[in-house]
Amino acid sequence: MGEQEQLTVVKPTFRTKSITTKVTDEEYERLEAQAGGRALSEWVREVLLRTLEPDPVTEHVQTMLAEYLALRSIVVNVLYQIADGEAITREGMQQLINHADGMKTARAEEQLRKRATANQPREPIAGNGNGHAA
Repeated sequence: MGEQEQLTVVKPTFRTKSITTKVTDEEYERLEAQAGGRALSEWVREVLLRTLEPDPVTEHVQTMLAEYLALRSIVVNVLYQIADGEAITREGMQQLINHADGMKTARAEEQLRKRATANQPREPIAGNGNGHAA
């Protein structure tokens, strides 16, 4: 090594915090099956930490949902105009497209948020500490 080169020592990062939870026998068996022979604690750690990263599939789903909702909005509005016997003008069509495009992302986010909220575990009932109401 030349005199100008320096060695950089990287200290290892130690895991010092724990997270625990209890599961039923059936849930434990399902988790073991998903781990596929790997150490269950390491597999659970990886799955848990993966939830903190942005999911490109979710972003893709949000984009597709946004486009679907925009298209649905346009089609429904055009069909109502036809049903009411109204002429669809070029300007009117552009307004429908602009409105749908302006709302699509917010509507997709709202739909995904509703679904995520509906799928979240419920808060435990306040009570005597064993999950049962007093």
